[in-house]
Amino acid sequence: MLAVWVEQLLGFASGALAAIREDERYPTLMAWAREEGAGLLGGNLAHAQALAPELWSQTPLERLGFACEPLARPGRNEPCWCDSGRKTKHCCGAVSLPGHVPEHLMWMLSLRDWKGEVLKAALESGRAPAQALLEAGLIAAESGQRGRAQQILESLFERADWSRLPEQAEPAFEILVDLYQERGFHRKRTALLDEVLDRGPLFLRGVALERLCLMHLDNDDLDSARAAFVRAQQALPDSPTLAYIEAMLLLHEGHEREAAERARFWFRRLARQGDLDPDQLQFLADLADNPGATLAEQLLNAEEDLAGPLASLQALLEALPTAPRLTIRRSDQGRLEYHASAREDTLYAAWFEHFRVQVVGDAPMGFDDDPWPHAADWLAELCSHPEWLDSPRVVQGLALALTSRFGSLPWMAPSLFAPLADRLERWLEQVQAAGDGTLTWDDADNAVLLRTGLALVVGMERGARQRSRELAERLLVLDDQDGLGLRELVLDQLLREGRDREALELSERALEEESEEPAPLLGLLMGRVLALYRLARREEALEALAAARRHNPHALAMLCADNPRPVTTGGDGIAEPGSRAEAWQYRTLMRDQWRASPGALQWLREQLPG
Repeated sequence: MLAVWVEQLLGFASGALAAIREDERYPTLMAWAREEGAGLLGGNLAHAQALAPELWSQTPLERLGFACEPLARPGRNEPCWCDSGRKTKHCCGAVSLPGHVPEHLMWMLSLRDWKGEVLKAALESGRAPAQALLEAGLIAAESGQRGRAQQILESLFERADWSRLPEQAEPAFEILVDLYQERGFHRKRTALLDEVLDRGPLFLRGVALERLCLMHLDNDDLDSARAAFVRAQQALPDSPTLAYIEAMLLLHEGHEREAAERARFWFRRLARQGDLDPDQLQFLADLADNPGATLAEQLLNAEEDLAGPLASLQALLEALPTAPRLTIRRSDQGRLEYHASAREDTLYAAWFEHFRVQVVGDAPMGFDDDPWPHAADWLAELCSHPEWLDSPRVVQGLALALTSRFGSLPWMAPSLFAPLADRLERWLEQVQAAGDGTLTWDDADNAVLLRTGLALVVGMERGARQRSRELAERLLVLDDQDGLGLRELVLDQLLREGRDREALELSERALEEESEEPAPLLGLLMGRVLALYRLARREEALEALAAARRHNPHALAMLCADNPRPVTTGGDGIAEPGSRAEAWQYRTLMRDQWRASPGALQWLREQLPG
């Protein structure tokens, strides 16, 4: 019965709004209610006459600057406000409507209908109820009207009385943050997160904290992520969200044991307080038992349509049989070549019917389109045909796809990337068994194996650092020309592991080989500086720093700044050598290592020009 009433109410209110907009006069509405409105309420004229004045009183009117013109509610013995001429007690006062009439309904419907300058003016009036803004924004987002949804939801939060914001505002807040991300409004996104953290209601601060930390983690900006977490500890010392965020942050920083220890601390602390519901408590218990596996499971469950297919993929990869042999030959020049077989080509063709996305041939990593909008299809088909993974081109496509979506999440490395790395390493063993020689990118089908290796090195870089470094070093042995740019990545990982002498040797060897190039990589130059500083070879460190500054004059100031403005790269994500974007990329990747080296940042600041 209630569902019928809600449907009738929405139909009647929409019709009433159209009638009101004709001239914004009450008699026009009442004439419509008697002539047409009753039919929308099952022919009940009494309900139509009783409902119309209620809706009129809450309708914003353009002629009044979007204020309402509420009717005075008549007494029982006064003439009824429906203009029937009868006393209220014998007319609408004797009518009981079948259900509740929300006080914001006509505002919500108006916001749904208004367009252009009228909508803009209505929002700027500041008269729209928060609940109306919330619901109208959600409706616009669900219907794919991203610009309208952003405009309405911005008004909700820009003019918010935080103490009276509806708790249902949480999904609206998340939608607005996502819209900013999708549409490139990064400054607006950051400003909204900061405002909520500063003065928003408690239930939104946890969400804002999570989004802010994830934003920094996605950008590999561990230093900013740590700063955001410290800020949240001060604002929300007893929030369960802190346990989740700290576990993510520590795993990103490569501190797996500490992540488990801190998760156990949070579980003990919050369990004693007794404020958590059973689901929250169980999540914290699971997090304390195995942070990585718990975060991975949570991520998969949050993927909605992909949760089942991704779980099936994990099961498939766990039971994957040994990789078959490949055709490896030595060229007349002594170079090693992988040649795809007819069977491998057939398996790839079957996979491609569902995957439908091609690898960009001359790019180290990348597709000509996004494979994830139709991932439910190709994931299901792959799980039904595990033999497809006998083809290195299929493994290449899967590795690139997984890295593009999950490569920044360290807890996904064991279940998604490590099994594929096992398969690739089996093939690389076959290459090495063919004898001495280099596996050059441009020869035969070598790029398939090398590109797969790069994708897996990147995918495991955060969650399986040692495995990632070892695979990168293996690829460097096979491709001594470093066509994949792996030396910088290996250098970063050696520094993270505190293997400073090895890092120094690698950087010097790489820079010697790059000496004929006009623009060596900033990471190699600054990696050499950090290694020398840690080894207490300060004069050499100063000379190395001078070389880095000649390459990129922005790097030192960017690295030392506490809160610099982010710098974006072009659409390909590649920063020009010597640019501020290159300096920003280095900062996001390695500032946490400079900060963790005692006195290093202060030493750098002392080298800044006066």
